[in-house]
Amino acid sequence: MEDIRILIADDEKEIRDLLKKYLERELYKVDTVINGQEALHLFDQNDYHLIILDLMMPKVDGIEACRRLREKTNVPILMLTAKDDEVDKILGLSIGADDYITKPFSIHEVVARVKALMRRFLVLGSDSQPRNQSIIKCKDITVDLQTYTVTIAGEKISLTAKEFELLKFFVSHPNQVFTKMQLFRNVWGNHYIEDDNTVMVHIRKLRKKIESDPSNPQLIQTVWGIGYKFAGEKDGR
Repeated sequence: MEDIRILIADDEKEIRDLLKKYLERELYKVDTVINGQEALHLFDQNDYHLIILDLMMPKVDGIEACRRLREKTNVPILMLTAKDDEVDKILGLSIGADDYITKPFSIHEVVARVKALMRRFLVLGSDSQPRNQSIIKCKDITVDLQTYTVTIAGEKISLTAKEFELLKFFVSHPNQVFTKMQLFRNVWGNHYIEDDNTVMVHIRKLRKKIESDPSNPQLIQTVWGIGYKFAGEKDGR
């Protein structure tokens, strides 16, 4: 397998050096830059499997860098922020970040989050799907686990890595009701959810992309007082 390469953008040298040190211990190849502008430039020159962006950086901040990167790629993006502000977290998730960690953080938690994001990005479907089942069909949605693509009625739609994982989980378990905690554990791979917004924001974003009328969703339905379910019958091939 090719080397897994990670790009880190943070204007604090201590943070960059700490992340690089511990991620290289996990045998990842790590490049570091000091702002979003340099991250965008380096991304165009190399192939990366995951990007870590600090929210507050000079020249181009993490939010703008994330927005521009999402126009080019669906690789996982992990946001770092010193702000304990719900608005910043929601904004980061809404423009395409897959996860976030608030500073100060545990370096071991960051490494665990990186591993979870990489596992889901590189080994899609291996946890719950037979090896010969690379395509899941549910209603007019087709999820291809090998090419990492989704089509609706034959039209390809663009999803982030976390949106893809969330949709894959839903279509793999049609008509089953899941709480936000259950979705968080299965899609994010963590057993502790900081707040409900992480799941809610991603479901809202996913609905905008797959529902004909996101304000009246027919696919990802809210089960009031419990959680969510995906309405449909799976036709695996």
